[in-house]
Amino acid sequence: MPTGHHPAAMPEHGRGLPLRVGTRGSPLALWQTRHFLSIVTALCPVLRDAQAFEEHVIATSGDRIQDRRLADIGGKGLFAKEIHEALLDRRIDFAVHSLKDLETEMPPGIVLACTLKREDARDAIILGPGCAAPDPADPYACLPAGAVIGTASVRRQSQILFARPDLRCGMIRGNVQTRLSRVRGGEFAASLLALAGLKRLGLQGEAAVVLDAEAMVPAAGQGIVGITVRESDEALRELLSAIEDREAAAVSRAERAFLGALDGSCRTPIGGHARLLPGGELHLTGLVARPDGSFLLKRALTGPAPEAERLGRELGRSLRADSPADLFA
Repeated sequence: MPTGHHPAAMPEHGRGLPLRVGTRGSPLALWQTRHFLSIVTALCPVLRDAQAFEEHVIATSGDRIQDRRLADIGGKGLFAKEIHEALLDRRIDFAVHSLKDLETEMPPGIVLACTLKREDARDAIILGPGCAAPDPADPYACLPAGAVIGTASVRRQSQILFARPDLRCGMIRGNVQTRLSRVRGGEFAASLLALAGLKRLGLQGEAAVVLDAEAMVPAAGQGIVGITVRESDEALRELLSAIEDREAAAVSRAERAFLGALDGSCRTPIGGHARLLPGGELHLTGLVARPDGSFLLKRALTGPAPEAERLGRELGRSLRADSPADLFA
C-alpha cells in the first residue's frame, strides 16, 4: 500500500465524485452495501455528502438463473462475474460481496481490498408448518422422517444427510425472503439459511434452530462482507485498508487458503470455519464430503493467527490426502 496519504484525502488523487459502488440487487446485498458505505463515510468525512456515492445494481448470472444449482451453471463465481467485468471496464470503482460468493483466485486485475467484521457464521434451520418443536439436545429431531429439506447448497445437503439419511433434499434458490415464503407455504418441510443474512435483515426470529459451527460447518467466508477493487487503484486500496477488520482478515485468509488447497469444484461439499481463540491462536475446522452424505471427513487445526494461510493450506492438504480421489474430480 502507498504511504503518506490520510484516507480523508482520497478524492484528491484525481478521482471525481460520485464514487460508483457495484452490488447485486437482493435486499441482503443492498443492506451489505449500505452498511459498508456507512463505515467508509464515518472514516472519511469528505465522503459524507449524500452525493458522494452511486449504487450500481448489477444483475449477475447467478441471480438470473434460478432453476438450476450453481454447480450446474458454472459455480459460485457467477455471483461476481458481471460485477468484476464492470470493475475492469471502469463502470464502477469498487464492489461489495458476500465473501463466500467470491472465487479463491480473483480475476487478473482485481483484488480483495478488505473484509468487514464477521456476523455470526452459523447456519440456521427454518421450519415449515409440519415440523415438531425444536429440541436443544438434538437439532434435527424437529424434522419429520423422510421430510424434504430445501437447499441448493451441497455443503448443507451432505451434512444434514450424513446426520439424517432418511431425509431428502430438494433444490431451492432465490433471495432470503423467497426461500422463507416457500417454506412457510409448505413446499418444503424446512430449509437451511445463513444466520448472518437473517440477522442483517432483521429476520433472526425465523431461525428455529441455530446449528453449532462444529456440527454444521459453514461455508468459507460465510458472514463476512468483502470489497473488491482494481489492483491498480492504489487510492481506494489505501482507503479500504483503514477499515479492514483484523479478525475477519485472519479467519478469511485461513478459510480461503483451505479452500484453495482443496481445489474442489462447486460440486464438492466443502466447509471451512476459522475463529480466534481467547489466547490469540486461530482454530480452523474443515470438512469435505459427498453430496449424498455417504462420506464425510472433518478435522481441525490450531496454530498462530499470523500463520493463517499456512494453517489453511495444511488442513486442506490433509483432508485431500485422506479423501477418495474422485471427490475432487
